[in-house]
Amino acid sequence: MINFNCLSNLKVMKLKIIISVLVLIIAILCNCKDKKTTPAEMPIETPANTADLNSTFGFNVLKKLRGIWNGPVSSTTMLGGYPEWIVDFRPISENQISAKNELDTLNDIFMSFFIAKYNNAYKVAFRNGGSFGGSKRVSYFLADSVFETTTKSFYRFSEIIKGKSRAYTEVIFIADSLYVKSYTNKYNTLANAAPHMVWSAKLQDSMSYKPTTASFGFPKKTQTKDFSNTFTGQLEAIYFSTSGNPANDPYPEAQQPYLGITNANYTYASGFTPLATKKVFLVISTQPLFLGSTINPFYFSSRSRYVTLSPFDLNFSFNYMHPGTYYLAAFYDNDGNNIPNSGDWISNTNTTFSLLAQGVTNTSIQINYIIP
Repeated sequence: MINFNCLSNLKVMKLKIIISVLVLIIAILCNCKDKKTTPAEMPIETPANTADLNSTFGFNVLKKLRGIWNGPVSSTTMLGGYPEWIVDFRPISENQISAKNELDTLNDIFMSFFIAKYNNAYKVAFRNGGSFGGSKRVSYFLADSVFETTTKSFYRFSEIIKGKSRAYTEVIFIADSLYVKSYTNKYNTLANAAPHMVWSAKLQDSMSYKPTTASFGFPKKTQTKDFSNTFTGQLEAIYFSTSGNPANDPYPEAQQPYLGITNANYTYASGFTPLATKKVFLVISTQPLFLGSTINPFYFSSRSRYVTLSPFDLNFSFNYMHPGTYYLAAFYDNDGNNIPNSGDWISNTNTTFSLLAQGVTNTSIQINYIIP
């Protein structure tokens, strides 16, 4: 272990202040999130089916989704609820926006909104897919209801073939808050879709998406996908697989443009011996955790991707990741409370890296310090 007697009293004091501020900020954020409520139902309007890109139904949702959002999730799934879910939505073309998230090695989700043609009309489509306990599911929805005012916006996306009775998702914006409410008939076992998941989020960062917004001129009313004949003869626009990617997925993750892969690795310094019962968190942010000996207060709002690992899983690939400049942090959760505090092991230096469009980059960090 590290000999803290070798550190100056001043340095230890600074680090203690840093950690105290860290825990305080997390506590404040958690308390704020717990007080959120889901908004009441809003009136809606249905689309006119016209083959006119200039009249793309639900178009404004593309612009409103931009940014890093964070908030608690409640769900009826086996995953249950969790106190925060971080989603980094950025443009990946002139007419598409996406985000990829991981909870751990078996559970992740990739969301994508884009302009599609279907039944001779242009609408915003929603692709929602990921791994759940290792199995994969991909669902396709189309905007079928919209309500917009200067202070509130409501967008409903229904499953393309069976419609609202099979599954649908509501995306609601009120000021700087985003509410996503999803419903499903639980694999066709219910007559109508029932509540599945609610995410109540606050906008954390509105800077990270600006470079791609400018370079793509996003959003533009141009077609991403033509689904005119894609689902002919299918019973529903939902695909499943217990291993590997679902067959016949019309727009798989591998075909998504612009995104890249970051291979993140970590090691332990000499004297640090992990236990299999503990967890390690890898966190990728757009701002550094430390600025000299002072914590960066924007660190929490700039978290983009994170994953929970076994302490012996020493690497992880963050795929379908937005190009840009990032910082990698790691901590070993010694007390099991999911936040870095006294007694936990951390990486006490910033590791920065850059990812290019459709590129692959490797980055590594060492867990080398015990929080006093």
